[in-house]
Amino acid sequence: MPLDPQAQALLDQFQALGAQALSSMSVADARRAMETLASMRTAPPPIRSAVDRRIPGPAGDIPVRVYTPDGTAPLPLLVYFHGGGWVLGGIETHDATCRELANGAECVVVSVDYRLAPEHKFPAAAEDCFAATRWVAAHAAELGADAQRLAVGGDSAGGNLAAVVAQMARDRGGPRLVFQLLIYPATMAAFDTASYRDNAEGYLLTTADMRWFWDHYLARSNDAANPYASPLMGTLTGVPPALVVTAEFDPLRDEGEQYARRLQEAGVATRLSRYDGMIHGFFGMTQMIDKAKQAVQEASAQLRQAFRR
Repeated sequence: MPLDPQAQALLDQFQALGAQALSSMSVADARRAMETLASMRTAPPPIRSAVDRRIPGPAGDIPVRVYTPDGTAPLPLLVYFHGGGWVLGGIETHDATCRELANGAECVVVSVDYRLAPEHKFPAAAEDCFAATRWVAAHAAELGADAQRLAVGGDSAGGNLAAVVAQMARDRGGPRLVFQLLIYPATMAAFDTASYRDNAEGYLLTTADMRWFWDHYLARSNDAANPYASPLMGTLTGVPPALVVTAEFDPLRDEGEQYARRLQEAGVATRLSRYDGMIHGFFGMTQMIDKAKQAVQEASAQLRQAFRR
């Protein structure tokens, strides 16, 4: 199917602003570019409370933001990991998405500001995200939440980290997770799929950008085979049910869909939802793209269903 007109209009807007490929920038400039993209949204949706705090991590305190919607405690919990190629992004760039998921799924959302590469290479981000998830499970009551209804989620590199945390939780004896929300996740440090070839340029995220991200993230070449970096390389039995969202015009489409199939083959209840006509990053563009609203609604509905089990 052709590129969605709203996605095309967004790409045209970026081009008119003189947007450059991330892979052609310095890390500092790329971070500023992502912050500019996030600032194009209007006011974020209201929520009952959004509180910043710091929690203990493996290399010092980890900043988090706790979003609490209307509802009667204890509420379910979603630990959310932002996208940005393990190099860019943070709590502020994904503030609106976390508000939308908290309101839509009727759950407390804890957004994790994990350490970024290249200053902190693999496995720093993954270990921060697992530590934050373990802390949230142990302190659910003080968050007005229920540790027995705990999910993880994220987009792009955050989807990678959510998949990795699900494997870590299985391998390390908990915490027990009831769901994983994987939004166009990066699942393998390889660039040989059809979607990498077909969508290499022109759709916001490029194949060169992904090489740039992985080069900054991995400390050494053999880390690419580590399941905690490339979750597609891992054993997938015993991880929680999943929703995997992909976009048609996204270099990461095929590896996300391959991950969904691998989950299904491992006996994990998994829903795969491809959004035709969409580009990488669309999930966070609800004020500009109608299908983004649909995707957030689908994710929220799947979370609510998982929390009721």
